[in-house]
Amino acid sequence: MLIRKIHHVAYRCRDAKETVDWYGKYLGMKFVLAIAEDRVPSTGELDPYMHIFLDAGQGNILAFFELPTKAPMGRDPNTPAWVQHLALEVDSMDTLLATKARLEADGIEVVGPTDHTLFQSIYFFDPSGHRLELACNTATPEMMRRLDEVKWDMIEEWSRTGRAPQHARWMHDGSYREGGGR
Repeated sequence: MLIRKIHHVAYRCRDAKETVDWYGKYLGMKFVLAIAEDRVPSTGELDPYMHIFLDAGQGNILAFFELPTKAPMGRDPNTPAWVQHLALEVDSMDTLLATKARLEADGIEVVGPTDHTLFQSIYFFDPSGHRLELACNTATPEMMRRLDEVKWDMIEEWSRTGRAPQHARWMHDGSYREGGGR
């Protein structure tokens, strides 16, 4: 089997209309579809919902469910807030910085830009509390080649030791700057 693409990724939101408006305003996502049911098709469970779909570009769909009969949304208290997030790619640093300025102008707290060597990114939360990351690629082909060469060694070492392997230390110690990604 070969997966063709992600059909959609779905999250819960607190308010479907607010979500459509927010993602349109700040991320330029077009509202493409709404489905509302009283019963869940896969389980038959009586549970009214609004299911919205947003265009995340290049055939990618970001979807949300508003569930008015359920308890308010929560988070996994054992997972740090920085772990679970949705990262979206933008075309340039200019777009990244303009989006940061637009978010901050409306009082939305933004972290970054953060230099991840392979990309620069900013982080912020949507109205439902989902952490979002906008990323602008900065990797060179040589950087990607070097990472590809060590990926299996890294995962095997991590699996054995539970410690961060040092095969790609150059990404974090600044040496990629001196050697152009070596």
